[in-house]
Amino acid sequence: MSIHVAIQHETAYHYDRQVALSPHVFRLRPAPHCRTPIEAYALKIEPTEHFINWQQDPFGNFMARVVFPKKADRLVLTVEVIARMTAINPFDFFLEEDAQKWPFGYPQQLKKELWPYLQVAEEGPLLNAFLATVDRTPQHTNDALVALNQKLWRHLDYTVRLEPGVQSCEETLKRGRGSCRDSAWLLVQILRHLGLAARFVSGYLVQLTADVASLDGPSGPTADFTDLHAWAEVYAPGAGWIGLDPTSGLFAGEGHIPLACAPDPVSAAPVTGASDPCEVEFAYRNTVTRIHEDPRVTKPYTDLQWAAIDQLGRRVEAVLQDNDVRLYMGGEPTFVSIDDMETAQWNSAALGEHKLTLATDLFQRLQAVFAPGGLRHHGQGKWYPGEPLPRWALASYWRRDGHPIWQDPALLDDGRREGNADGAAAEAFLRELAGRLALDPGTVTAGYEDTLYLLWSEARLPTNVDPLTADLKDPLERRRLAEVLRGDPGAPVGFALPLQWDFVSESWRGTPWRFRAGRMYLIPGTSPMGMRLPLESLPWVAETSREPWVERSQMGPFDPLDDPQQLTQTAAPPRHNPRPSPPTKRPAERQPAAETVPHTAVCVEPRDGRLCVFMPPTHYLEHY
Repeated sequence: MSIHVAIQHETAYHYDRQVALSPHVFRLRPAPHCRTPIEAYALKIEPTEHFINWQQDPFGNFMARVVFPKKADRLVLTVEVIARMTAINPFDFFLEEDAQKWPFGYPQQLKKELWPYLQVAEEGPLLNAFLATVDRTPQHTNDALVALNQKLWRHLDYTVRLEPGVQSCEETLKRGRGSCRDSAWLLVQILRHLGLAARFVSGYLVQLTADVASLDGPSGPTADFTDLHAWAEVYAPGAGWIGLDPTSGLFAGEGHIPLACAPDPVSAAPVTGASDPCEVEFAYRNTVTRIHEDPRVTKPYTDLQWAAIDQLGRRVEAVLQDNDVRLYMGGEPTFVSIDDMETAQWNSAALGEHKLTLATDLFQRLQAVFAPGGLRHHGQGKWYPGEPLPRWALASYWRRDGHPIWQDPALLDDGRREGNADGAAAEAFLRELAGRLALDPGTVTAGYEDTLYLLWSEARLPTNVDPLTADLKDPLERRRLAEVLRGDPGAPVGFALPLQWDFVSESWRGTPWRFRAGRMYLIPGTSPMGMRLPLESLPWVAETSREPWVERSQMGPFDPLDDPQQLTQTAAPPRHNPRPSPPTKRPAERQPAAETVPHTAVCVEPRDGRLCVFMPPTHYLEHY
């Protein structure tokens, strides 16, 4: 049980005129070592016309490097984070035996790796005087860290300081107060003087009001609160990096969400960049909203909530009684043939002669009642240990607004009729589809079984085994080999139409697939063609050069889905002849840039005389 919160952080720079912005670096994404579970993240940047590349700095922090091609009169950053505030025990770690007692020394190799975090950057009489008061007698490392953190917390007063930068250790000790970043940097230097590796941390601090007042101490904030914060982390062998917050005197817990950790504060700054000289108005806003709370001992359901639950339960029970619905305990509804209850297919076997036929009949009856106009999807189901392939699963997708997704159910196969679809029909279907999507039908690519693999598999068979025969007792690969050899191994298995959504033009984009072998040879197996595409053989593209996925805000409004009838009427007519034409000599084509080659495709494959369409993965529901 936990509380889910939505953090929204907005930082705005409003300039008095149009200015040029240098490339900026934003360190505003939860760090990889963040212990608080992050459910969702989004970053919105204005001006919207910019280029963004996500990177990781030498310390492993996420960085968004953003280039602004045009001048702008503002720079606005909006960060949205959904976090699950699961309680974290900050002492949930073990120490290596040599680090159980402090003072201790790091092994030579580890000391070499921690070198940037051991460098002492500041000296001074006030800092030396504070260090002289630290108890250095041998003691448990946990106790030593707790004592040091609380000692500094008692020594300094917290203040909000809007001036840029971090105070020197001497200045902070002289004033006896400082901001969170001042006390964090001071603690980092103290730890390094004591021979401990330490780093500066910038992140979010989330504090939620307590359910009940504390009986023996402060109860915490009176309202939910979040803000940018800074603290320190110390490295202890066996435990790793341990967060210490000198602003509160506590160890870092679930409310501390690190964004960047570095040896120096300048490398952990949330925003780094510059603009033309100008007058600027700066503003920021941080909010935290509870979006889900489980009932708990300190905050159970209220009497009103219990009454609503009870009332809903009684309404549901009345509907069940009126419709004579009888419920049985079980993990999921299980159906057994009323005419054949004793055979293996209804007791122990995963598949059977009649299972799919009866399931299809039940599925169509349920779809007619609950999802008329829905899309019928035949896909992979559960994959149990010991079984060579996943089981099949029938699913129906429909729209809650009542608009039909599929217009003519008669065009969908119901598993009862004999089919005569072949490779020519599959190719014609895809070429027609390409034209309607305003794509070049010439990009339709045939997929073949790997003949070299077939020859190798056949050569491995014993001399007294006929490769053209197989029965159900043979291994799956043996049966698949016999099936392919009985047909035409050189004929296409199916056809693929490479495509992907172009977020700039808001349309489908496709380019031809080229392979070193001259043909697209599928990965050997029995799965549908779409699961066997040789994507690793496509032109290689570095991670930094790939087109980024435009991540959708988890908290923004969603527009209603388009009317499918209107989409059908406005679909682009075929630009090319959808029918396959005899091969002709074509002029040499320019190879498309590797970055533009799609890695997703619609596949059409004839199976048992039926056309099976394999849908590509899409980021957004609208594209599907």
